[in-house]
Amino acid sequence: MRKKILTERKMEMNCRIVDLRNKDVINVKDGARLGCVSDVEVNTATARLVAIVIYGRLKCFGLLGREDDCVIDWDDIEVIGEDTVLVNCTPRRCRCKPGRFENFFRMLGC
Repeated sequence: MRKKILTERKMEMNCRIVDLRNKDVINVKDGARLGCVSDVEVNTATARLVAIVIYGRLKCFGLLGREDDCVIDWDDIEVIGEDTVLVNCTPRRCRCKPGRFENFFRMLGC
């Protein structure tokens, strides 16, 4: 399944993972800016992109960790443009994974 990636001339272009980083992610349902693409998830068995990851916002300049990361499935991406990625997902379908330190604190029993 190939995603439509558009340029200013409405032509398809190739896009590397490095090119996806720091692109704004906009939800087309309500026009909300969800954040910037920070990472991607890859299925190593099929060598395909599964999802894009938006890191959660920092709490108190990062001293208190960060909010949950938002993971958007690849099927929810509508268009990848020059500066933005348009997604069509509801907040419930935007699955979140715990932050980096939450699993660590869970292991310590905090």
